[in-house]
Amino acid sequence: MKLRTWIAAALLMAPGMALAAEPIEGNWKTASGATAAITKCGGSFCITLKTGKFAGKRIGKLQGAGADYTGEITDPESDKTYSGSGAVKGNSLRMKGCVLAVLCKSQTWSRL
Repeated sequence: MKLRTWIAAALLMAPGMALAAEPIEGNWKTASGATAAITKCGGSFCITLKTGKFAGKRIGKLQGAGADYTGEITDPESDKTYSGSGAVKGNSLRMKGCVLAVLCKSQTWSRL
C-alpha cells in the first residue's frame, strides 16, 4: 500500500518538474559575441555587458518568471531603448526589441 502511495505521489510531481524552466540568470553570449550578465536587481533582472566595446553598460531590465520575460532593452550602439522581451529555452535566450510593437528585431543568445 505504501509503495502505491509513493508511486502516485511521484507521478503527480513529475509534470510540475517538467514545466520548470531554465533560469534567465547567468552569463550569455550575445549575437555580437560579447558576454552579457543577467542578475537579479530588486524584483527584476538586469542585463549588463561584461565584455566587448560597451563592457560595463547596463542594456536592459526584464521582469517575469519561468521562461517568459518582458521589459526594456537598450541598443548599446545607438543608446536607444525599446520595449523588449526574452524567452528562455534550454541554453538559448531569444531576445526581442520592438518600436510601437510593430517594428521588431530579435536575436538568440547562448548560455555560457
